[in-house]
Amino acid sequence: MKLKSIILKNFRGYFQPTTINIDDLTVLVGKNDIGKSTVLEALDIFFNEGKGIIKLDKEDINKTALGGGDTEIVISVVFCGLPEEVILDVTNKTKLADEFLLNSNGDFEVIKKYPNAGKEKVFIRALHPQNEICCDLLLKKNADLKKIVKDNDINCENLTVNAVLRKAIWDHFNGNLNAKEIEIDVSKGETKSIWDQLQTFLPQYSLFQSDRKNSDGDSEVQDPMKEAVKQILGNDGIIASLQEVAQKVEEHLNEVVASTLEKLREMNSDIADSLTPVIPPRESLKWVDVFRNVSICGDQDIPINKRGSGVKRLVLLNFFRAEAERRLKTGNSRSIIYAIEEPETSQHTKHQKVLIKAFIELSKADNTQVLLTTHSSNVVKGLEFDNLRLISIDDDGHKLILNVDVNSLPYPSLNEVNYTAFGEISDEYHNELFGFIESEAWLDDYKLDKERKAYNKIFRNGDIREEQVTLTEYIRHQIHHPENNHNPKFCEINLSDSIGLMRSYIQGKN
Repeated sequence: MKLKSIILKNFRGYFQPTTINIDDLTVLVGKNDIGKSTVLEALDIFFNEGKGIIKLDKEDINKTALGGGDTEIVISVVFCGLPEEVILDVTNKTKLADEFLLNSNGDFEVIKKYPNAGKEKVFIRALHPQNEICCDLLLKKNADLKKIVKDNDINCENLTVNAVLRKAIWDHFNGNLNAKEIEIDVSKGETKSIWDQLQTFLPQYSLFQSDRKNSDGDSEVQDPMKEAVKQILGNDGIIASLQEVAQKVEEHLNEVVASTLEKLREMNSDIADSLTPVIPPRESLKWVDVFRNVSICGDQDIPINKRGSGVKRLVLLNFFRAEAERRLKTGNSRSIIYAIEEPETSQHTKHQKVLIKAFIELSKADNTQVLLTTHSSNVVKGLEFDNLRLISIDDDGHKLILNVDVNSLPYPSLNEVNYTAFGEISDEYHNELFGFIESEAWLDDYKLDKERKAYNKIFRNGDIREEQVTLTEYIRHQIHHPENNHNPKFCEINLSDSIGLMRSYIQGKN
């Protein structure tokens, strides 16, 4: 399964239900403290259930909701790429569509609610029958289902399989199901078995933060290594080999215990008979703990996490580059989501460009998604518009998540995205806006009613003549004629004002 979207409600700055659409490569952009990292951390809470990096607490409850008496955080996730069948047991298979466990859009949507930021309660949002006879079939036992079949003279090919019984009943009432979208509690009835099986299909979620703690035991560089350990130990072949090892160890332990008790019985049979070996089940063994101290050392055995932040992030960068290549080659079947906060941190511009290329390649691998936040205009410029999600706030203080549609921009440029997301102004962006106005033959109209200022123009024969030009033209001339030092240099405020004027004009034309 792959992540299609996440909906946040009452979580930190997200008060009203807010949907963020997710693709294979999704990059969240926006100004500081706008809620980019919140999205990544909400997913960590959802997938890793408090065992990941982020721990949920009462401070995470949205303050507006809290003031209104609503203390329930809601994190919902919509999935695509669903399994064709869910195996409840050896003889019992079913489909999500047959069980009416898909929402009104035909997607699988899981809702996790955290009352008072406490223990999660899990629901499935589904377009589900509400006919009084067949509205709660997932809660009914086999005898109850057979009674409905008998009482309504329903033909059913197998009365021993609940999934078959439910389908027969729903098919019988097909014209009168009265289906409505509801929330189904996964802790009850057959839904629990279905949810237990579906959890094995959920993507693995790995969050890498830009401000990771820097202890020997948990460094930002060790985390990729630990991630590699988890993936290696999740390989079916490795699992089988480890189970064989565990079985052999268990057999030898039982032999040792048996011979020890046999000798003890010769001396005191009562004590020997009272003793029982306790060996943990093979399934409970935590093999990952064997490799918990995995690390990379540099010169003179200095751990990488003691090196400069730039070096550490370079190691992280190349982990993703290597992982992209590996997953593309192997076609890994288990879905995984790599979520990385501000990957550009402490990186030279050249490395930032390499980094974004690595993420693009990684996102092309089967069953792989990459989710980033960034403050880097260089990262944004290495992307496609479809990769970007712009987070902002409307006039009422509610979050807005915008897919960056070229046609919705005042000027279709990644510089426009950087301006909107980060407030970045640049000579390049000014040139783009001016060139666009000029190409549309709007320049004369744009200049109408604009204030003028003196500009000393140098002619080819060396003559200098003062002209009255708009602020936008003044800046344009200075950008294109830096050799002309007969005019005061425009400042950043001038540049910002001129960009604002051009954007407003273009928006008025659209």
